[in-house]
Parts: sequence; C-alpha cells; structure tokens
Amino acid sequence: MITFILNNKTISTSEHSGMTLLDFVRYEQRLTGTKIGCREGDCGACTVLVGTLENDHIDYQSITSCISPLGNVHGKHIVTVEGTNLQNKLTTAQEAMKANYATQCGFCTPGFVVALTGFALSNSEKNYTNALNAISGNICRCTGYKAIEKATQQMVETLKNYKTDSDFNWLIENGFIPDYFKTITKRLQDLEVKDKEQSEGKFVSGGTDLYVQQADYLTDNPVHLIARKNFLKGISIENGICTIGTNSTVSDLWNHQEVNTYFPNLKKHLKLVSSEQIRNMASFGGNLVNASPIGDMTIFFLALNSDIEIMDYNGNERSLPLKKFYHGYKNFDLKEGELLKAIRFKLPSNGSIFNFEKVCKRTHLDIASVNSAIHMSVDNNNFTETHISIGGVAAIPKYLHNTSQFLIGKSLSPETIIKASKVLQDEISPISDVRGSSDYKRLLARQLFFAHFTTLFPETFTINDFIEHA
Repeated sequence: MITFILNNKTISTSEHSGMTLLDFVRYEQRLTGTKIGCREGDCGACTVLVGTLENDHIDYQSITSCISPLGNVHGKHIVTVEGTNLQNKLTTAQEAMKANYATQCGFCTPGFVVALTGFALSNSEKNYTNALNAISGNICRCTGYKAIEKATQQMVETLKNYKTDSDFNWLIENGFIPDYFKTITKRLQDLEVKDKEQSEGKFVSGGTDLYVQQADYLTDNPVHLIARKNFLKGISIENGICTIGTNSTVSDLWNHQEVNTYFPNLKKHLKLVSSEQIRNMASFGGNLVNASPIGDMTIFFLALNSDIEIMDYNGNERSLPLKKFYHGYKNFDLKEGELLKAIRFKLPSNGSIFNFEKVCKRTHLDIASVNSAIHMSVDNNNFTETHISIGGVAAIPKYLHNTSQFLIGKSLSPETIIKASKVLQDEISPISDVRGSSDYKRLLARQLFFAHFTTLFPETFTINDFIEHA
C-alpha cells in the first residue's frame, strides 16, 4: 500500500506506483483544482506541495504532479490547492491574486496559489527574487505577468515579519495556511510507513524526463522507484573533493551553502536549467543516464572532469570518468542491474575558474540548442589545466578532448582562443533538427566558447577581440 496524507486526509491506496500523482488526485480523489495542462512539467498548472519529514521538521517543496509517480509520495504530505483553503475567507496568496487582478480565466491560478504558498512555507529568504523563483515554473496564458508580479510583491511584503516557525503558527495566524498544518508532523510520525516491496521494472527517481517520454508505459508497467533510497542522496565535501549522491536534486545543489562558495555563479547557472518545481524533482543520476546530448547537468559535470561511481544489486562498485561513460546516442556504460551511485569531482581552487553557457529559444527553462561549460586553471597567463564540454553538437554529451588539450601550456590570448575555436569545430558534428541547423549550431558553439572568456575575463577580452579575427 502507498500511504500518505493528502491535504487533511490520510490515504492508503493499492493503486499502481507508476500512476502519476496528478491522475490520482484528480480522478481517484476528485480534487480537480489541480489542472491538467501540458503533462510535461512545463506549465505549472498541476503544481502541488510535497512535505517531507526530516528530524521532526517538515520541508515543503513544490513539484509538478503530472510527471511525478504516485509511489514517490509514500510517507509524505501532499498539498493541493484545496488543501490550502481556509474556512469562509481567502488565504493570503489567494487574496493577493484577487487584489491585484492577477487572474482572468483562472486555469493557471491554482498552480500560482500553491507555488506562492510553498514559498511562504519554504526556508528561503523571503525576498522578491526568491518569490519570483518560486513561480518560475508557472505559466499564465491570458492575465499578463505584471499583475501576478504585483501579487507576488504583496506576498513578500506580508512575509516581512515572518521568522521560520516549525509549528507554522505565524503562517496560520496570518492566513497563509489552514490550522490543520499543525497536526501534520505528528501524523506523519505516526504513519506506519515501510519501504514498499518493489517488483523488477524500470528504475525511476524523479521521473522528470521519463514521464514526459513514457508516461503511459510507466503507468501500466512495473516501475522500480529509487527516490527514497537514502544511500543515493547527499552532498559532501572532503579534502577539496565534492561527492554528490545521484538521488540528489538540482535544488539540493542550489541550496548547498558550501558548494555555492566554490561556484559564485551557481544559482545563475542552475536558473538556466529548469523551473523551481523541476529542480525540486530532477535527480542528477537521472540526468546522466538519460544521456541526452544536451543534458545541462551532464555538460556541467563533464567540464568538472567528474568521475562516477556505479553499483550493482550485490553491492559491487566500480568507478570511471564521466567522459568515458557515453559510447553513442543513448548508449552508455551501464550493465543490467547497475545504478549510478555518486558523482565525484575536484572543486575549483584559488587558481581555477568555472563557467556555464546555454542558448535556447527561451532564456530560461528551455531545452538547449547548444550548451557548454569550462573549468580551467591559468598561471602566469598560461593555461595549466582545461576541461571543456559542449552539448547539442554530437550524438553524445561531448567532452572536448582535443580542444582541452590544445590549450594546455599556451598563453591566455585572443590568438590562442581563436585557434582553439577552430580545433573545437573539428571535434564537433552537429546535425540539423528542430533546435537549429548544423551551421547555426556550429556558430553557437563558437560563440559560447568565446563567451566563456568574455564572461570570466571581462577586463581582458570583449567579443570583438574574437569576432574580428575568427
């Protein structure tokens, strides 16, 4: 049985673990405020909150229920828009949307309300930037975003006096959530939750890409859910080496304070990857084994010259460089019954720097046409170590062996970088598809390569230094 709390109701169900949470909420529980929009996690109309009990505290995060397997909510608190409602009056989020005329047809409104409620419940600093991040995955087709932004600002103003309260008393007293939230911690503690026996089936963690591609198949066939496997979670730093469990999410990296000190632009980079709802769900292991030639986090980790740890059912482990993992399109070095366990890489030091660039049809939250990352060390104006990756220009996420090696020992100059860009062109083999022609992708590859240097050395290089001589 899958056991969890849905709003204020304890649920035990024998429904298939691979069923989407959205379909269970709407069709089995008749909570139709959670809308069906894109079924790809892009529009936010199906946003719900997931509360996870951690050390007598519940951590709430927003997710898109359309691509989340039902089995992943085992032992958790799920909040739909109906579960945010107060008796006889609007919640603070609902009132802000109303007062600022931030809704017209209303289809998207429940998702915005839930996301804003999740922001109020979160541990993030209650400022306008974080509030906008919280609704970054919610699309409105008819109201216009200025009214919604004003509603968001009103929420932030109301939250100015809020101090994190594990009992939710302040949020209840100020109309953000109903009072039943005070009972949830104890009720989750009292749930008799055991890890479910799982039949052999397709491994699924967050499901953010698999459920876009194979939702019908996963709903009707056995799945092996691994999101609850704690030994695959966690981010640790020891002796300058960062180890990330493959069940860790993009949000785990986003929120890791120490990692952010090594990557000052980390949140800027991760904001290009996906919305907050997807960052809360998407696992790094899933991103790597999806083997997309334009997987953002794969490109990120390739440039860090990462190693990956692989384990099998019997606990046997092996390690290999990520750049040797991919053999061909969707073809990689993973045997039957094996799982990715961890990603390990050397953190940037005082003498090394990292950058990530991406071009897509939308600036944010879109699939890349071409993406690229670089990690390099420069000493006395000479390259001493260089690792460059690029996506969208080959059948696999591409580590640029020749270009990286070419730069070693050479001076940091426009001439060197232009010559390296020509080596890069010989290493890539883009094809024309819906995201651009092969010629366009070659141009993007060159421009993103140049952009690494104009971004990292703005006082030394401008784009014109390269374009005029390229």
